[in-house]
Amino acid sequence: MAGLVIGLVVVVLIAIVVLAMALKIVTQYQRGVLFRLGRVIGTKEPGLHVILPVIDRLNKVSLRIVTQPIQSQGIITRDNVSVDIAAVAYYRVIDAVKSIVAIENVSAAIDQIAQTTLRKVVGKHTLDETLAETDRINVDIREILELTATEWGVEVTLVELKDIQLPEDMKRAMAKEAEAEREKRAKIIAAQGEAMAAASLGDASDIMMKHPLALQLRNLQTLIEIAVDKNSTVVFPASLMSTISELGSFLSREVAAAGGSEPPTAERLPEADTSSTSD
Repeated sequence: MAGLVIGLVVVVLIAIVVLAMALKIVTQYQRGVLFRLGRVIGTKEPGLHVILPVIDRLNKVSLRIVTQPIQSQGIITRDNVSVDIAAVAYYRVIDAVKSIVAIENVSAAIDQIAQTTLRKVVGKHTLDETLAETDRINVDIREILELTATEWGVEVTLVELKDIQLPEDMKRAMAKEAEAEREKRAKIIAAQGEAMAAASLGDASDIMMKHPLALQLRNLQTLIEIAVDKNSTVVFPASLMSTISELGSFLSREVAAAGGSEPPTAERLPEADTSSTSD
């Protein structure tokens, strides 16, 4: 009786083990590649599947996008500048059978081919192109990777340069170049401003030549501005006295033309002023 019980227990355990080996679950983001006696007989979609224990083997392949860091490496650009560049690649399996049959380790293969491709593509560009045209370099690397990775059942979705390290002397040289460029732009802007100011002054001088009283009125305005500063000494140019005389004559003529009463004559006012300037 005891032997019968032990036999039943053994049978049950064997049945459980066989059942566990026969039942396989493929998750939503996976595909199953079924091998029977070493040959691929098909793929399995997500869900519960029954296989033949010992005879069948089900390999599960993830179809999710994988982030593959490309370690930093020293690269010589076309203009013989050594830079350290790190990148990152994104890929996913699109053919589960090829990713198992065509290559042993997809992740290691993508890492190695990405490093060599990065070195090859950056080596064709100068340092300035590498810094300014990263988008084009990313596209070139991805296209080259995809040509090889397609044979492995893999699609490279994106490649990005992550970090570019320059030598210290090159950083200092670029900083000096940027500073010189800013100084050049500042000098150009200042020169353009001087040219515009000179042109405006030329136009103003032409207007004053046509209207002499405008120049004299400008002199009077300048004296008013000086007086606002509460200066203890004010110098009156001799030409200003004649200006006052001319201004008085001008006012007399205007009043006479308007038919008004005759104002004090201009000759009577500036005599004292002229004598004060002669002193």
